[in-house]
Amino acid sequence: MKMLISISWRNIWRHPARSGVLIGAIIAGIWAGIVLSGWANGLIEQRFNRVIQDELTHLQLHHAEFLTEREPQMTLDQADSHFRWLADDERVRSFTGRTLSDGMIQSPLTTSGVQIRGVDPDSERGTTTFHQNIVEGEYLDSELRHPILLGRKLAEKLNVEVGYRVVLSFQDLENNLTSGAFTVAGIFSSGHTDYDERNVFVRNRDLSELIAGELVYHEIAVMLYDAELSDELVKELRQEFPGISAETWYELSPELRFMTDVGQSYLFYIMIVVLAALAFGILNTMLMAIFERMRELGMLMAIGMSKLRIFLMVMLEAVMLTLTGAVLGMGLAWITVDYLGERGIDLSAIGGDTMAEWGYDAVVYPSIPSGDFVSLTFLVVGVALISALYPSYKALKLNPADVVREK
Repeated sequence: MKMLISISWRNIWRHPARSGVLIGAIIAGIWAGIVLSGWANGLIEQRFNRVIQDELTHLQLHHAEFLTEREPQMTLDQADSHFRWLADDERVRSFTGRTLSDGMIQSPLTTSGVQIRGVDPDSERGTTTFHQNIVEGEYLDSELRHPILLGRKLAEKLNVEVGYRVVLSFQDLENNLTSGAFTVAGIFSSGHTDYDERNVFVRNRDLSELIAGELVYHEIAVMLYDAELSDELVKELRQEFPGISAETWYELSPELRFMTDVGQSYLFYIMIVVLAALAFGILNTMLMAIFERMRELGMLMAIGMSKLRIFLMVMLEAVMLTLTGAVLGMGLAWITVDYLGERGIDLSAIGGDTMAEWGYDAVVYPSIPSGDFVSLTFLVVGVALISALYPSYKALKLNPADVVREK
């Protein structure tokens, strides 16, 4: 076997220019595919972390029908029991209760439909990072009476600033229309312009007072020390409190579910396309090598080299040629992704700011899990072996006697 490896390696470099061009193409293809995949993974990871940490959390509890009906009277009747259960569980890092309502916001200029999110300033700050999105004014722990946070896009639409007063209108527990005046305490920018235009934040005790006259909760959001434990915890919550709806982020957000599922195989799909194109180059190179060495291969068979060894030699040449380019390409890609992962790719100069419409930042930090390089190595070897099958077959069809007699 050692001899075959040595011969195969020397055969590759009989024509340095031809082998070099193919290796260069493999390096460029592997590098481009990994960097592109890293950019896509960076986008997905950035969006995932933002949604989970700013709002969605790892799992949520609701009334059994709240997510489908969103009626104000669909509150969590045993909220205190839920809080105690969560506080005693070592897997839970933090949690917060929220009061939710759909309604209208009115300024002297115009009116707009919004989702009203009543949060506890302290527990919300300890559970999510939403408070870090405040770009003007203060958070909800302001001393103002009935403070409210507006997204920058909504504030521009309503033509209001910090200190202005707006009116929220919504239904109470009896389905009667009620309203309250709130003072703009701060302006936030979540990086998702559509979200900023549709959501406002108030203190849950202020909203509850108008909705029910007492503190009520429609949602409990939970962050865990390990997100992988969310399925396990949800099952236990459903058994402990059969009347509630407990769901993980994976069940709550179709957007994140799709991005996560696609992101896990993004590199695979990209590299399949890249390597499929490169496979034709490998096939062409190996066929040329076989046709140029017909007499040599015939002589090897004539002096006793078995067809199996001939087959292995051709396959080894293809694998070694491809792996040489793949290893160099993966090394270059790893250096590139590592560099860009620290410094980021700023797309603002080419219209990257418009990505905020979909909730993405203009600066993207590419990333590639180290395990993907191992998977890619097996994929490269597989493509090389498949590409070498036909040239190997042509080599095995040689008749030593006919080849040796040729001049």
